[in-house]
Amino acid sequence: MLKDFKAFVLRGNVMDLAVGVILGTAFGAIVKSLVNDVIMPPIGLLLGGVDFSNLFLLLKAGSPTPPYASLADAQAAGAVTVNYGVFVNAIISFLIVAFVIFLLIRSLNRMTQKEEAAPAEPTTKECPYCLSTIPIKATRCAHCTSDLSVT
Repeated sequence: MLKDFKAFVLRGNVMDLAVGVILGTAFGAIVKSLVNDVIMPPIGLLLGGVDFSNLFLLLKAGSPTPPYASLADAQAAGAVTVNYGVFVNAIISFLIVAFVIFLLIRSLNRMTQKEEAAPAEPTTKECPYCLSTIPIKATRCAHCTSDLSVT
């Protein structure tokens, strides 16, 4: 069983998958920073200074009682919240990752796509008398010996 596991782990596909997961995790951190630090601040500014990561719905107050200035304050007070602002950030991150993957797959498909060759000229034809397949330049059928130059 250990031998089979070793063979499985050392196969090329598993190693490629491991590298892909590691790169994907690093890419996810970059996209999260892009969303939280670059994209969302201008959007929040356009919407009147809203910080999406601090948007939450209070379900149950904690101690001390509300109002809470930020999500971190509410969580520190032990309040129960629905963090829809964090969810909006996650959706935007997902859309960015999905778009980048779409562009990557699209470019890979274009690079690997072979140009369609023009259909080859036929090299054989059918004898009109015996219906055998003969070379296209033949003037007499090799099967029935009919003269094809008449047709």
